[in-house]
Amino acid sequence: MIVTTSNALAQFENQQFLNLETVRKCGVAVPTPVWYVKDGDALYVRTPASSGKVKRIRNNSHVRVAVCDRGGKLSGAWVAGAASLTNAGEADRINALLNSKYGAFKKVMDFLASLRKVQYAVIAVRLGEK
Repeated sequence: MIVTTSNALAQFENQQFLNLETVRKCGVAVPTPVWYVKDGDALYVRTPASSGKVKRIRNNSHVRVAVCDRGGKLSGAWVAGAASLTNAGEADRINALLNSKYGAFKKVMDFLASLRKVQYAVIAVRLGEK
């Protein structure tokens, strides 16, 4: 079967978590289950700006993603892609989409993070890119 970007994106419809696999400088892959939203031809993840994921993506944009449960157990196939950090305007739009998708629980998590003054970054993943 030939996997196209649209086929690869289809597995992420109506799912709650994806496993985002980034790569350390030493070459070790680090999978992390995260909330995400699909918008257009990309998947978006919001994460603390100081997280390891953000640092690793700045060093190496090659990632893999797969549908998973909250513990990271895969329920879909790995798909390669390229990750980048979005600008502030796009980050606000993606945050609104995440609020719509995850509702009250996300808003509670955001409130708790605001007490700790957490700064966020948004990662865009485009499948099939290198």
